Amino acid sequence: MTFRLIIVLSTFILLLSACGVKTDDGAKQASADSEKTTETANAGSKAPEVIKPHEGLNQEPVPIEIERDGTDVYVKMTTQITDIEIEPGYMYKAWTFNGEAPGPLIVIEEGDTLHVELDNMDPAIPHSIDLHAVHTNPATGFADVEPNEHGAFSFPASSPGVFMYHCATDPVLSHIANGMHGVIIVKPKDGFPTDDEVDQEYVVIQNEWYKYNDLDDMTNGVPSQVVFSTKALHEGQPNTNGTTTAVKDEPLKAKVGDKVRIYINNVGPNEVSSFHVIGTIMEDVYLDGNPANHYKGMQTVMLPASGGAVVEFTLKEAGTYPFVTHQFNHATKGATGIIEVTE
Repeated sequence: MTFRLIIVLSTFILLLSACGVKTDDGAKQASADSEKTTETANAGSKAPEVIKPHEGLNQEPVPIEIERDGTDVYVKMTTQITDIEIEPGYMYKAWTFNGEAPGPLIVIEEGDTLHVELDNMDPAIPHSIDLHAVHTNPATGFADVEPNEHGAFSFPASSPGVFMYHCATDPVLSHIANGMHGVIIVKPKDGFPTDDEVDQEYVVIQNEWYKYNDLDDMTNGVPSQVVFSTKALHEGQPNTNGTTTAVKDEPLKAKVGDKVRIYINNVGPNEVSSFHVIGTIMEDVYLDGNPANHYKGMQTVMLPASGGAVVEFTLKEAGTYPFVTHQFNHATKGATGIIEVTE
């Protein structure tokens, strides 16, 4: 296992070098930056501004419940306070959906009606859910659910895509940056023109973290960590939180010659993502995950905060393929993942 890890890390550094990062100096700088980031994060963790009702509160993740009845999809979710280890040794008392940050993946189909039940387990703060995939009056559809209360909402979902959802309770930035974000995929009723070509498909999410519950830092500062996570689209796939090691510890898998599809969303809350897979070219890209927005041969896909896409590429040789945001200050802070390709 140790030998395999050395090989993976060595290959990872070499591939970053091929994309314009010096191996020696770059690795030293990345290590120094990582240590600095850890110091900053841990400094913030020594005396976080945890409101009194959250002190000592660490609610066990509650699995999401999703059931379908024809074109009606019923989803039961929670809002809760759950500790998440963003990087080794740094725990963050996250405000979450279902104890995950990003929250659990929701997958429905174009034309479905989505029925959401939201159980607010937070004893102190109201929360809500704003789904970019639906049509509703925000005042009623995205209304606050008070502490220890229950809300029920219904929405039509008539547009395909890879959409963000998040808490919309004021101040919105605090709720998103503290962990209340996630992804909902609305699959197109007629599929994508490349469906028959795809061998593997995954979900990847980018988010950033700031000083704990510090609205000034969230507003005016820079993120201390920028990270990737992956949510299980199919049985047996990893399902991770947004941490600096998540998609390196549990790499995505593919075989030589596979065409890989990634549903990706940048949930922000503030930064742009420049998504890039080192060692290949994205043959087919559907911006916002809509088949009508079809692009070919892209090296990098720009994702604004909340922006999504479906990206597809072929991995032609065995090896370790990192994916990054090509804003390398953010990649240095954690936004890197790995695809392992075998014969």
